[in-house]
Amino acid sequence: MKLTAREKSELFGEGVVTVILLLLLNLSVYVLLDQMIESNPQLANGIFQIKMSLSFGPNHIRFWSWGWLFVCIMVILDVFVVYWRLMRRYRQMQLQHVIAELHYIANGHLNHRIPFQLPGEMQRVVTSINALVDSTLNAMKEERQIEHSKDELITNVSHDIRTPLTSIIGYLGLIEDQQYHSQEELLKYTHTAFVKARQMKTLADDLFEYTKVRQSTTPLNLSTIDLKQLLEQLAVSFELESKKKQMVISTDFETGPIKMEADSQKLVRVFNNLITNAFKYGNGGSKLILKARHVSKTQLEVVVANDGQPIPKESLKKLFDRFYRVESSRSKETGGSGLGLAIAQSIVELHHGKIHAESNENWTQFIIELPIRQENKTTAKKMVGKAD
Repeated sequence: MKLTAREKSELFGEGVVTVILLLLLNLSVYVLLDQMIESNPQLANGIFQIKMSLSFGPNHIRFWSWGWLFVCIMVILDVFVVYWRLMRRYRQMQLQHVIAELHYIANGHLNHRIPFQLPGEMQRVVTSINALVDSTLNAMKEERQIEHSKDELITNVSHDIRTPLTSIIGYLGLIEDQQYHSQEELLKYTHTAFVKARQMKTLADDLFEYTKVRQSTTPLNLSTIDLKQLLEQLAVSFELESKKKQMVISTDFETGPIKMEADSQKLVRVFNNLITNAFKYGNGGSKLILKARHVSKTQLEVVVANDGQPIPKESLKKLFDRFYRVESSRSKETGGSGLGLAIAQSIVELHHGKIHAESNENWTQFIIELPIRQENKTTAKKMVGKAD
């Protein structure tokens, strides 16, 4: 930190005033001590005896006097006092500079950082302030992203609701006005309205599920399940969907049962979302594999992998963000609110686990790490039994 010319002058003046005051104080103390010695013969005689005992040679050469001893002591003390006063004043100037920088940042210059390199505790203060500003900026940025995501959600949900709702109103209007020519045409109109209503219900269910699993007090109905059996049943349940998408769904497990403690219904929702996601976005893929294995005595790893089109690297870190979608188009085939992976992540975190995605030219993998036992039961209700 560089001092201004005015601050240097103030520091120099502080030193000069301090030295003058100390010299006057020293002189006053010296005069008082000298008068005390002269007025007290016993004290003067004692000092004389000390001088004689420290004299050397036939001529009684003395190497000190009480006056010179007093001067030496006071000079040492004065140096310390001057140094303390100047350092104290210098630290005050440092603090004033830091406060001025804080005011500058507070006035809206949030990209500014305090550039000083100060000794001692002041540097810790500066580092903490810079870190606080960084964290505040990150929080503001995240808040803006959340607000943007919410706005995007409202737009997407409005689109998803308006489109089928328009169709429902249109077809029901035709039925209401009896603008159909046959029973088959009437059934076609009612079937189309039913399909669109079911799409709206699916969207409403996704929104409700996402809101529910994001709450910290969401209970887990825990039971001991065989993860291997659960995934095998899921693979069977998706066989028709996999044939429709021309993808072969298979499993790859270690030998023996894979037992764990979890909420089976919520875990099924996770794997359903991941498998459905693979069918929707794994364009060009022919394989979908479900894997599960022990990675330690306390941890399991589950992988849902497909060999479809890879996910761009810039999108991998955003996949689990609220309402994020890799594609910007909103086709009937893949359009949605982008809540599926966010729901999956929330459920995994409720189980004190982690989920992330990896993608390359060969495989796109969603990797889930789950504890075998749920140690924290504050939000869980344990049930003894085995999941079907």
